[in-house]
Amino acid sequence: MNTEAEDKQHYGYHSEKGALVKRLHRIEGQVRGLERMVTDDRYCIDILTQIAAVTTALDNVAFLILDEHVTHCVAGALASGDEAEADAKTVELLEAVHRFMKTR
Repeated sequence: MNTEAEDKQHYGYHSEKGALVKRLHRIEGQVRGLERMVTDDRYCIDILTQIAAVTTALDNVAFLILDEHVTHCVAGALASGDEAEADAKTVELLEAVHRFMKTR
């Protein structure tokens, strides 16, 4: 009999989860640093520079997850031969890319 942990589905980013969590913790620290900069009345341009750095860091995490989604989830659906699942994953991917691009 399988345990709940054994039955849990793993997504494409699973093998990179540790590295992703480290990146997100680093980003969290950057955001806390931004809060301190505002609290300490730091120069506007310095704050904007750090905001750009945080945005770039988040974009990099998003692209890593997107890449894993394509190579794992979407590719798996296409390889499964299940046309409905392949279509659903394709639509899901395109909607995610569209949402991501709207923020630019």
